[in-house]
Amino acid sequence: MDWQKGERSQNVEVDSGGGGPRFGGGRGLGLGGIVILAILGLVFFKDPTALLGQADSGSGGQVAVPSGPQTQVDPQTKDFVSAVLGSTEKTWGDIFTAHGQQYVDPKLDLFSGGVNTACGSASTAVGPFYCPGDQKVYLDVAFFQELENRFHAAGDFARAYVIAHEVGHHVQNLLGIFDQVEQARRRGARMEGADGLSVRQELQADCFAGVWANRTQQRLQWLQQGDVESALNAASRIGDDTLQRQAQGRVVPDSFTHGTSAQRVKWFRAGFDSGDIGSCNTFAGEP
Repeated sequence: MDWQKGERSQNVEVDSGGGGPRFGGGRGLGLGGIVILAILGLVFFKDPTALLGQADSGSGGQVAVPSGPQTQVDPQTKDFVSAVLGSTEKTWGDIFTAHGQQYVDPKLDLFSGGVNTACGSASTAVGPFYCPGDQKVYLDVAFFQELENRFHAAGDFARAYVIAHEVGHHVQNLLGIFDQVEQARRRGARMEGADGLSVRQELQADCFAGVWANRTQQRLQWLQQGDVESALNAASRIGDDTLQRQAQGRVVPDSFTHGTSAQRVKWFRAGFDSGDIGSCNTFAGEP
């Protein structure tokens, strides 16, 4: 992957390790011109309070940030993240503009060890995540090495896929569906499980990552032999069934939150092959 071709984003932040509260709140933009999203009344993004264990993601409240050392980031790593994030900004900006809407860029926070967000506090163990309360993607600087060592998913495009997946959640946030998600949860809609809304939402983010990969390749021609396979391998390695089998020797579909390895590969491929978010309706039929 010739990631140096990517447009650089100005929205990559290095966590300072301290300095007062962060605030949540804010609603995303609607994108009514995109047909697929008209039927996503029950779209689900996993509840950040369940993931992070603290604040209400939409409350607009504040979370105290303890002081600590500033995160140290290798310049090349930061440049890589900036290039990938910049490419997502260009891709999604073009898609939103084509439908008469304005894309709002997310921030990406690079941290080390732990971080406080508008969705609560999180440690490295959480992995990369998106917080709708502050519209930020959070990425521990050690994750890329873990991706290679623990998940055996090497390659720059595998790393880029992870960022693009989280940006996919930001796109979902901008579509203005989080209130509907909360309403669905309160009505008792099933979130976890092989057919749950959480799995379907995560698979849609995979598909959105595939759309980004397609559109960006058309524009930059930056993929090299083996890059797509590395992303598909990463998607496969972090499927619920694969992770459960590794951790406990058995698979429990009722506890799935992200989808099986096969599903994650299927939906990334659907977005990549088409380059069209219309191919990303993970909420119809079998996920």
